[in-house]
Amino acid sequence: MNVKLIASGAVALGLVLAGYAYRDPIAKTVTGLFKGKDQAQSASSRSGGARKGRKGRSGGGTVSVSLATVEQRPAPLQLHAIGSVQALATVAIKARVDGQLIEAFFAEGDRVKKGQKLFRIDPRPFNVSLRQAEANLARDRAQFVKTKTDLARYGELVSMGYASQQKYEEVKAANAAAGAVLAADQAAVDQAKLQLEYTTIIAPIDGRTGNLLISVGNLVKANDANPLVTLTQLRPVYVSFSVPEQHLQTLRALITNQKVPVEARLSGENTTTHNGTLSFINNMVDVGTGTIQLKAIFPNPDESLTPGAFVNLSLTLKERPDAIVVPSAAIQVGQKGHFVFVAKENNTVGMRPVTIADTYVTYTVIAAGLKAGEKVVIDGQLNLVPGSRIRERSAGGNATAAADSEQPKKKKRKKRESAGGGS
Repeated sequence: MNVKLIASGAVALGLVLAGYAYRDPIAKTVTGLFKGKDQAQSASSRSGGARKGRKGRSGGGTVSVSLATVEQRPAPLQLHAIGSVQALATVAIKARVDGQLIEAFFAEGDRVKKGQKLFRIDPRPFNVSLRQAEANLARDRAQFVKTKTDLARYGELVSMGYASQQKYEEVKAANAAAGAVLAADQAAVDQAKLQLEYTTIIAPIDGRTGNLLISVGNLVKANDANPLVTLTQLRPVYVSFSVPEQHLQTLRALITNQKVPVEARLSGENTTTHNGTLSFINNMVDVGTGTIQLKAIFPNPDESLTPGAFVNLSLTLKERPDAIVVPSAAIQVGQKGHFVFVAKENNTVGMRPVTIADTYVTYTVIAAGLKAGEKVVIDGQLNLVPGSRIRERSAGGNATAAADSEQPKKKKRKKRESAGGGS
C-alpha cells in the first residue's frame, strides 16, 4: 500500500514539474484556440451586418426624401454665354507741362467726379512766364497806339499837301506791323495762361482712380509714356460676349423693336443678378468661330462688376407660356444622360430619363420626360435605386426621423435604470 502511494505521488509530482517546465507553449496554445473562436464570431457578425445593410439599401428599408411637384408655368427662352466686363471709358492721366509734382488731391482707389482736382504741378515758373508775356504785350500795345496816332496825323497832312503819299504809306505799314506784334503778344499771354492752367490736373470723367504711379515730389514731363494715374469709369460698364450666328437675325429684330434684357452673374453668385440691356451687335461674324460679338450695358450702381472680370450671362429672347419646370436639385446625371427619381402612388420611386431645354439657377425647364403634377425627389437621391420605398420628410427633415429613432433608446435606458435601482 505504501509502495502504491509513493508511486502515485511520484507520478503527480512529475506531471506538475512537466507542466511547469512547458507552461509557456501550453498557455499560447490555449489562448490561440479561444482567440480563433472570437475572430470567427466577429467575422460572422460583420458579414451578417453587411448583408443586413445591403438589404436595407436595396429596398428592405424606407428612405426619407424631399419631394417637389412638377409645374407648368411661363419661363423665358434664353441664350447663355460667358462675357467679360469692360470699362465704358479708361483715361491715362498725364502731365501736359514739365515741372515738379507738388500735390495730389486724392487717395488711391478713390471715386472722383468730372472736373475734380487730381494733381498740382509747381506753378511758379509759369507765373513768371505769364508776367513776362503780359509785359511784352503792354510794351507793344503802346507802340501800336503811337503808330495809330501817327497814321491819323499823316493822313491829315497828306490831304492838306504838307506830307508825301510815300511817307503816309510808311506810317501805315508801321501801324499794321505794330498791330501784328500786338496780336502775337496777346497769343503769347494766352499761351502762358494755358500753361499755368495745365499745372492743375483735373479729372476728365467720373470714375475710380487706380495706383498712383508717380509720387509727389518727382519731376514730370509733358506727355510722358508713363501716366500719373489711370482713371476708370465704372458707372455704367459694358459686358462683351459672343453668341452663335444662327441667332443673329432674331437679335437684330428684337433690338430694333424693344430693349432686350440681359442678366449677369459673377462667378460663385447664385442669387445676385445684375440687370442690363443689349446695346451693340457687331457688323460682321467671326469666320473662325461662327459667332457674333454683342455688348450689353449695365448701370452697375454698386460697382460690383469690375473690368476684366468674367460673368455668366443670360439673354432673354422670348417667353415660353407653358413650360414644364422642376427644381434644379432634382436633376441627376447618369451614364445615359440626365434623369430624375419620380415618386409613385405606392410610395416607391422610379428612375426616368429627361431632356433638358434650359437650366437656370434654381429651376430647370424640361423638354421631354415629365408632365405637370408629378412629384420628383429633390433631396436624398444618393440612397435611392429604382423601386426603393420612400417617405416624404416633414418640415424638420432628418431631425424628425432622428427623434423617432431615439425614443426606443430612451425607453431602454429607463428600464435599465429601474432594474438597477437608479444607479
